[in-house]
Amino acid sequence: MTKVYSPKKLIEVALPLDEINAACAHEKQPGIGAHPRGLHLWWARRPLPAARAVIFAQMVNDPGYQQDGGFKYGVNKKEAEIKREKLFQIIRDLVKWENTNNEEVLNRARAAIKESWHETCFLNRNHPQAAELFNPEKLPAFHDPFAGGGAIPLEAQRLGLESYASDLNPVAVMINKAMIEIPPKFAGQAPVGPLPNGVKQQNLMEDWSGAKGLAEDVRRYGHWIHQEALKRIGHLYKKVSITEDIVIERPDLKEYVGQDLNVLTWLWTRTVKCPNPACGCTMPLLSSFTLSSKKGKEFYLLPSIENGKLVFVVSKTFNSELGDKSKGFKRGMSGIFECINCKSVTTRNYTAEQATSIGLGAEMTAVVCEGKRGRVYLPASLSPFPTSLPEVNKSGLLIDMSPNPRDVWCRNFGLNTPADLFTQRQLLSLLTFSELIQDAREKIKVDAKAAGLLDDQLGIDSKGVGITAYADALAVYLAFAVDRLADYNSSTATWKASGEQVMQTYKRQTLPMTWDFPESNVLGSKSICWLKAIKYTADNLNACTSLNSLIPGVVSQADAANQSISNDKVISTDPPYYDNIGYADLSDFFYVWLRKSLKEIFPDLFSTMAVPKVEELIAAPYRHGNKVKAENFFLDGMTRAIHKMAEKGHPAFPVTIYYAFKQSETKEGSTSSTGWETFLEAVISAGFSIDGTWPMRTELANRMIASGTNALASSVVLVCKKREIEAESISRREFQRELRDQMPDALEAMIGGETGVTPIAPVDLAQAAIGPGMAIYSKYTAVLNQDGSKMSVHDALILINRAITDYLNPDSGNFDADTLFCDDWFSQYGWGEGQFGEADTLARAKGTSVEGVRDAGVIEAGGGKVRLLKWSEYPQNWDPTTDARTPIWEACHQMIRMLNQQGEAAAGSLLARMPERGEHIRQLAYHLYTICERKKWAAEARAYNELIGAWHAIVATSTEIGYKDEQVGFDF
Repeated sequence: MTKVYSPKKLIEVALPLDEINAACAHEKQPGIGAHPRGLHLWWARRPLPAARAVIFAQMVNDPGYQQDGGFKYGVNKKEAEIKREKLFQIIRDLVKWENTNNEEVLNRARAAIKESWHETCFLNRNHPQAAELFNPEKLPAFHDPFAGGGAIPLEAQRLGLESYASDLNPVAVMINKAMIEIPPKFAGQAPVGPLPNGVKQQNLMEDWSGAKGLAEDVRRYGHWIHQEALKRIGHLYKKVSITEDIVIERPDLKEYVGQDLNVLTWLWTRTVKCPNPACGCTMPLLSSFTLSSKKGKEFYLLPSIENGKLVFVVSKTFNSELGDKSKGFKRGMSGIFECINCKSVTTRNYTAEQATSIGLGAEMTAVVCEGKRGRVYLPASLSPFPTSLPEVNKSGLLIDMSPNPRDVWCRNFGLNTPADLFTQRQLLSLLTFSELIQDAREKIKVDAKAAGLLDDQLGIDSKGVGITAYADALAVYLAFAVDRLADYNSSTATWKASGEQVMQTYKRQTLPMTWDFPESNVLGSKSICWLKAIKYTADNLNACTSLNSLIPGVVSQADAANQSISNDKVISTDPPYYDNIGYADLSDFFYVWLRKSLKEIFPDLFSTMAVPKVEELIAAPYRHGNKVKAENFFLDGMTRAIHKMAEKGHPAFPVTIYYAFKQSETKEGSTSSTGWETFLEAVISAGFSIDGTWPMRTELANRMIASGTNALASSVVLVCKKREIEAESISRREFQRELRDQMPDALEAMIGGETGVTPIAPVDLAQAAIGPGMAIYSKYTAVLNQDGSKMSVHDALILINRAITDYLNPDSGNFDADTLFCDDWFSQYGWGEGQFGEADTLARAKGTSVEGVRDAGVIEAGGGKVRLLKWSEYPQNWDPTTDARTPIWEACHQMIRMLNQQGEAAAGSLLARMPERGEHIRQLAYHLYTICERKKWAAEARAYNELIGAWHAIVATSTEIGYKDEQVGFDF
């Protein structure tokens, strides 16, 4: 095999993790506006900033000294750090949410990628396949074999790569088509649909760049569908007339007399026959009596039995005799309720048995209408359910949902098919919208022809962009609007009293069981309705890109373990982890509606009645018979899939794989788990060496430094390279020697070296530093113990962590004796007191004295006791330039005091007066954090973590102040 010269990539050396994680956290915040993820629900998406940063760092060469297989190039360490910082600044700009479609920022990133690519091509100019693999005029293509929600391939495309995405799940395939395949085909296309009556053009400037024209046509044809649906089923969604008789009971409705109020939502409760034979009433399974809990706008449901019939009254005051207004008749776990009449309590088994044998009943409880100053709550009797509904064609909706005991809860109570998850009116409306998409598709063809589009007659799966393809493309987004409506308008959706709003079915990664549920007026214009679903879909399509420069994307349905799409492509992927989520089981909810709308367009993709599940790589015992078989299936399939990546990926680039931690695996400050080690073993067994393990806090609500906690990353990005075929074995002793030789340089690059420009927070360093250690371990066929046995990943991790601790230990550097004393004392007593005799012995051993350390101002000694001063006890007027005895311990804690009390600028000013101590201060902070983490001193750990987190800003301020001082001296 011909040698490939592959310079180390940035992601193999260092990353500005704090900024990446902060950007990921920001993206998770509500209120940031339209977002590509809003096109269609998918579970456990990776944040766009993480995907963008990882792919960029995966493709650009690290500017440091490199030696690989006989070629050398490089600069000195200081120059490398300066050049590396320029790449980090690109990443910092790249991950900001406001720069997602910023051409200037993206072009800088693309230019850096091309520069590195040209360098790599030059190094491999004599490779026998240079024309194919190393064409400097054409960047390699990208592939994600577990594309899922499409975040990773979308960001590869944004960075200028031809992006390929594949997934076994048809719903995921459709999401990826909508994100990376369709928009580039029609970038810059003006809308073809006529503006509906009364609807203003969304883009008044007629700038149809990116997906704006496509999104505008989604709005226009969505409005056309709404008008057609009104003609067909509008009579099923009547308004409520407020009469004088109603006002007698509800004086608060006086201002509405003679008016017809628009209904926003009908509220329902499920019912079951009371288990008490002497009662046998229809008992409501209400889980709350509260309709609205907003202050000053409270409304409650007061149910009763009158003449053997359930009656629901809406009141502004609550009847405390009913019990707890927030719990309704619910008693304990799901399925246990108290009878409204005789107070008998059901068992969960009774409720489940009744539900599965004869089915649960349902009663409408209240109506929520649109008022002048908010919601108006009325009894259900004012808007009864239509007595005669057309027959509903349930073909395709009667499939059995998977018997997944963890993710599909509703099956326990008789909701076994998608059709069971909707009321008859909900089914009718969703089917009507699905049918109208076919009519809209034909109308689009007529309008597109009139607008001058050429008729390719090939459809969306062709390379053409003519009439048929455009109609198919719009049909995809209109079908997504149906899916969104289904998510919010099913009988497993919920009503949120505190927000007076409908909440979606999939609030979590489960298909739940809901006892009282809302039914929305889908033909209205407020709350949950078709027009809102259309607007949401169009807005989020527009958020995918405003660029016309996107290279076309290609999306396929493929099993990751048996695909060949990855051939000579850059690979980054987020595979399913073990048994976290049953994507296929959850996707059936959407698949049946997509199939209704799009089967004619994508006959192969929707050829099955449900989402394929047999090959899905999760360890689901209910599918395989038992836990052991499920685990074996997962590990075998995942190893084959990863092996395929190692075999097929482009030889000049590492592969990046996201590992998502389960909640049960994440403990404060630690990422050690059996699942993690097993996954590492699988990656290595598949033929990879592991060169990096970068923690990404993808689920945080706020950046760690501001959140008041040292939060563990929710996923880790593994940086993998294909292991050399001729890789040899080494002994345990040789492995430890390589750790001692190579880990210090790797750690120095991670924490920023002398320039201090790229600090990795201590909470992240423990995980990130595993990467260079695993690179040593995994590049060999085996590391052999003294008895000849193969060292496990678990044992290797122990030795790697020991090497990290050794590097951060002050004893390993040129720390002063006072600091060494304080460090040992802190390890034993923290901020507590100890005996003077012990302190005296320790001080002598470290080459100092208790009196000397006390004079330095870092301890309190008296009455036979000694204790370290907390940073908050340090003097505020301290000046390092006049202090005759300044241990690094004192300087570090004075920096923490200044940061906490006066902020980053003041801390930078302080550092400017002792710049020579900066590197030692930072190294000590890392070390003290590891002590606090090990001892579970969370508050103390936070102080050191925050200092490192702010280090970049502190150094920048310090440098600026120092520069000004130099200029003043020169001018004088």
